[in-house]
Amino acid sequence: MTITGECFCGKVTYQIDGKLRDARSCHCSRCRKAFSAQASAYALVETDEFQWLSGEDQLTSYVGKHGFGLQFCSKCGSTLCGIFDEKIHGVTLGCVNGDPKIEIGKHIYVGSKASWEVMPKDVLQYEENAPKQD
Repeated sequence: MTITGECFCGKVTYQIDGKLRDARSCHCSRCRKAFSAQASAYALVETDEFQWLSGEDQLTSYVGKHGFGLQFCSKCGSTLCGIFDEKIHGVTLGCVNGDPKIEIGKHIYVGSKASWEVMPKDVLQYEENAPKQD
């Protein structure tokens, strides 16, 4: 399966030769700020299946104190992917083109969601992070 994605202005594009996995929406205050929304929409990707097609020189990175960071287009500001130890960790679902054949499977850190957000019924929710799966 080939998945493509791009920023709002189209300067930065990427391709994933594989599947996205473990899609989640995080409702913590840091993700709300990083994504300028009530939550993030994010899925993991295998690093060796991801490649930049264009505009890699247009990327700006922000890495926090825990080693996790985000990369975004310096022209339009779209958040494209997450990084850990300078490697691609996952992609933001809002920048994926077409149908990536994945659904958000869990909502994490709902214990710190914005007071104005109403969670949909019947979604898998965790007050903090989801338990590690073996």
